[in-house]
Amino acid sequence: MSVDNEQFMRECLSLARTAKERGDSPVGSILVRNGEIIARGIEGGKAHKDITYHAEIEAIRQARTLLNTSDLSDCIMYTTHEPCIMCAYVIRHHRIPTIVMGLTTGDIGGASSAYPLLKDAGITKWGTPPQLISGVLEAECRALHD
Repeated sequence: MSVDNEQFMRECLSLARTAKERGDSPVGSILVRNGEIIARGIEGGKAHKDITYHAEIEAIRQARTLLNTSDLSDCIMYTTHEPCIMCAYVIRHHRIPTIVMGLTTGDIGGASSAYPLLKDAGITKWGTPPQLISGVLEAECRALHD
């Protein structure tokens, strides 16, 4: 496992702690471009009373504003949890080529559920599915749920 993956996942863990402290699910996400964090997302569905405030979507919104483009194909997403089905759609739409995650989430996961949008190669408009790297600081990510 790369030192960079662990370093960036530690930033996600910090964001996830913030989410947990304010009563949201402990999820934090970042987008990295050229080795630099360009966007951060903190889970906020409960805080904002809006289910679309998932950490991954928040990071994507921030990156789109910063870069003024919907093409995020030169970014890597790091997130404490496997992106859900909703987030998977948004990730694929923005062509993020690599997703590094701590935990998989099973039945609602964008890769591990019955609806694996992150792996689906049949939607040609989205191009090649992203590379998925899981288990980065998995124990630390899991501990946030205690």
